Amino acid sequence: MKRIATVACILALAGCGKENAVIKESTQSEESPGVGLRRMILATPAGDLSFTPDNEFPKVYGVLTDWRIGERVATIMSLRDGTASLYTTEKFGIIGGQGHESVRQAAVRYVKTAEQFAKTGTPVTEFAYPKNGQVFYYLLAYDSVQLVTGDMTAIERGSDPTRPLFAAAQDVLTELRLITEK
Repeated sequence: MKRIATVACILALAGCGKENAVIKESTQSEESPGVGLRRMILATPAGDLSFTPDNEFPKVYGVLTDWRIGERVATIMSLRDGTASLYTTEKFGIIGGQGHESVRQAAVRYVKTAEQFAKTGTPVTEFAYPKNGQVFYYLLAYDSVQLVTGDMTAIERGSDPTRPLFAAAQDVLTELRLITEK
């Protein structure tokens, strides 16, 4: 997949100095800010974000996709209101993308795609990162967080059932990358 190369490019942009790349070096601890932000969104109930089920988003209000690139992990996060971010296990990422219409649209499509996988998810209370070759999708359901697992090799071949979800995450990543290049 050509878009996977996009991640390598973004991971190489440590704080690239653009308005949306606001995660900077942390002086308080060794933990990446993206790790903490990821943990926070996974632990925040839908009600705390004022999200309730409706016809457009009946089961899922957000989704995170985690995959490894070497020793690093990239996480694409989107919420139903168009919020979108790239978190990494490094000390940089991209947050604030929802200020751009193209990002908001991609984020909403990503969450709508996640709705299709709500029946296949397994409720979880711990949020591990995937091992090499795995892709973890954390679906933020109104009453739980559900894990759906994909296989990167099968996704690249087009044979993994989660490929549409991975592609939707890549679309968000592409839009985030494009706004940081402006």
